[in-house]
Amino acid sequence: MLTDHRRQEAAGLLRAAEHGRTPVDPLAGAFPGIGTEDAYEIQLINIQRRITGGARVNGHKVGLSSPVMQRMMGVDEPDYGHLLDDMELAESRPVPIARYCAPRVEAEVGFVLGDDLPGDGCTVADVLAATERVVPALELIDSRIADWRITIADTIADNASSAGYVIGEGRDPRDLDLRAVEARLTSGGELLAEGRSDAVLGDPAASVAWLARTVARFGVPLRKGHVVLPGSCTRAVDVEAGRTYTAEFTGLGSVSLSFC
Repeated sequence: MLTDHRRQEAAGLLRAAEHGRTPVDPLAGAFPGIGTEDAYEIQLINIQRRITGGARVNGHKVGLSSPVMQRMMGVDEPDYGHLLDDMELAESRPVPIARYCAPRVEAEVGFVLGDDLPGDGCTVADVLAATERVVPALELIDSRIADWRITIADTIADNASSAGYVIGEGRDPRDLDLRAVEARLTSGGELLAEGRSDAVLGDPAASVAWLARTVARFGVPLRKGHVVLPGSCTRAVDVEAGRTYTAEFTGLGSVSLSFC
């Protein structure tokens, strides 16, 4: 467990790494004993600083939602981060790679809430009832930790490695089997990665329910209008300037991001 002063120090390192595009070494070396609780507090320090500076919370993202990634990190549940309005990207505007340290993209079935979600005891049925639409989504992930040498504490402290997102139009979730959506991530006609939505905790709606229950413990609600990214259907792909990446989902449509 770290002191408040040490948490502030760690938050400052990550903030400087993001602003300067200069990744830092894994936090455990400089902050022995750092744990999950410390990491979430470090994340919140930087999120609150951005909110104080004028940013707004647009929603949340879930990471480590597949059993494979959880085993790799040595954990038995996902993690989460915040989506802020200054992280929202657009298909019509190329994204400068120079803004980031080591950007990658992932394909996700996103949720746009049409009503507030309950916290404690939230179920898949609650999620479906509260969801206005499910959407094709690309999450831009980035690590302020050098060479993606992350532990669970590193990625949580670093806002679950989230850096941006774009969503498409989507549809009513009740008209779609959310456990059987096929996802393809392509660029220039080349298939880069593929997967299925049940890679996300067996059902991406279950990931959203987990998130609602988890953040409720910290007094954080999932509100009407929030976007929730429940976890990736595919492996992450490194991005290159001059290329466009498209996520295609059966029954849901597609969404793209271009980089410059």
